[in-house]
Amino acid sequence: METITAVHRNHFGEIINFVTSEGRVISYRKALMDVEQGLIQGIQTIQDSNGTLSLMPEIEQSFEHFPNIF
Repeated sequence: METITAVHRNHFGEIINFVTSEGRVISYRKALMDVEQGLIQGIQTIQDSNGTLSLMPEIEQSFEHFPNIF
């Protein structure tokens, strides 16, 4: 099973891509789909009050400890 190993942020600091342990660079949307399908471990989806899904590490409070790929 894959895990997230790094992130890519835009100039606003928002995560736009992830790097997986298999070397794939995937979009945030693709990561959401893969997490929901159980293909990526260590990450969970959370839903805000507006119904928007987002990703959150299961152990950490944020993705701040993940290296930035660019």
